[in-house]
Amino acid sequence: MKVNGRFFLILAICWGLCARTGLAQNAQSTISTEVNAQQQQSAQTNSATQSEDAAKPETSNQSSTQSSKPEPSKTTPPQTRQEKESEKKERSDRMLGVLPRFGVVDSQDAPPLTPGGKFHLFARSAFDPVSFGIAGLKAGISQAQNDSQGYGQGAAGYGKRYGSAFADQASSSFFSNFFYPVLFKSDPRYFRLGQGTFKHRFGYAFKQEFVAHTDRGGRTFNSSNVLGAFSSGALSNVYYPQSDRGIGPTMSRAGYALAYGGVGCVVNEFYPDIARKLFHKRKKDQTPAPTSREQ
Repeated sequence: MKVNGRFFLILAICWGLCARTGLAQNAQSTISTEVNAQQQQSAQTNSATQSEDAAKPETSNQSSTQSSKPEPSKTTPPQTRQEKESEKKERSDRMLGVLPRFGVVDSQDAPPLTPGGKFHLFARSAFDPVSFGIAGLKAGISQAQNDSQGYGQGAAGYGKRYGSAFADQASSSFFSNFFYPVLFKSDPRYFRLGQGTFKHRFGYAFKQEFVAHTDRGGRTFNSSNVLGAFSSGALSNVYYPQSDRGIGPTMSRAGYALAYGGVGCVVNEFYPDIARKLFHKRKKDQTPAPTSREQ
């Protein structure tokens, strides 16, 4: 059976058209797949952008809330204010309005003094105007009793006695209130007991000349007072007359200084009680009695 050549030509054309149609379909499916992928990717991108946009207001709100929060005020704590007020009161406290009581505290738990505070206590105690008057009084008594005869009499003798008395006070305050307390980390102030029987408080007060509060809150032997008295007594050998120099006079001056210090502690312990009773009674006496109304 003969096959016409046109038949093969038509068959080839039909085959080519079918193949082209299949390729077109494959290409179309590929293109549609790519388009779908791009659409999904763009949709994901849009959703991520929307979520970021939604999160931005919250972040801005949080930042605005944080910025709108008031900063904590840098005010002084009440305890620090009370401590400053008590320190201010200590610095201005005077016995009978005249004699300084700068180194006396009414609380057993008072904060310790810094080295600067100890130096300030020394300076206030040594160079207070009353200290100059006390030195003058000591010099007058010494001249009247003709102590330290090497100084002589008259204005020159009084001037020398005045200088030595003031130097004794200043050196004693330097060693007992500043130098040794800083060295041994002790507190040079007197801590009042303020309660208890008279006997107990009297013994406590006199004992404080030899018992010191440490900067850490403990108790220790008061080396500052003892060494301060002997150091001041030894230094006085530089400016005292030849007849008042040596170990004997030095020990005597140190002993007197410690004895006077013990008496001073007793006075500091009981003076507020005496003043309270004395001035409170005086105020009561000065208060006018209520007058009865006439009927």
